[in-house]
Amino acid sequence: MRLKNALIVVSDIERSIAFYRELFGLQIVLNNDGNVIMTEGLVLQEKSIWEQFIGRDVIPENNASELYFEESNLEAFAARLEGYHEPIRYVNRWMEHSWGQKVIRLYDPDGNLIEVGTPMR
Repeated sequence: MRLKNALIVVSDIERSIAFYRELFGLQIVLNNDGNVIMTEGLVLQEKSIWEQFIGRDVIPENNASELYFEESNLEAFAARLEGYHEPIRYVNRWMEHSWGQKVIRLYDPDGNLIEVGTPMR
């Protein structure tokens, strides 16, 4: 068995596609009416479809999970965030762990937590 994808719930699929394409370089692999598979295994699911499927409300910014990306040029990524056409909601704009890894933590437009860190050696 292997993990194939990670699914996150979004309220505006086009906004989320643009966010992940423009800031993270992800591309659409499959767009199936409210369910979009992007490169790197990220799946975007329209909130209304997900809530109907599970029979429960989605709780944004629940901080129960995190998407983790690695970026060797964190300074360039930070500049892309600062230049993005929508405000970015940060958890940590920039920090360095005791083991030397630099990270930025932020929320996507729907409150899904993201960490971008320098590669672990």
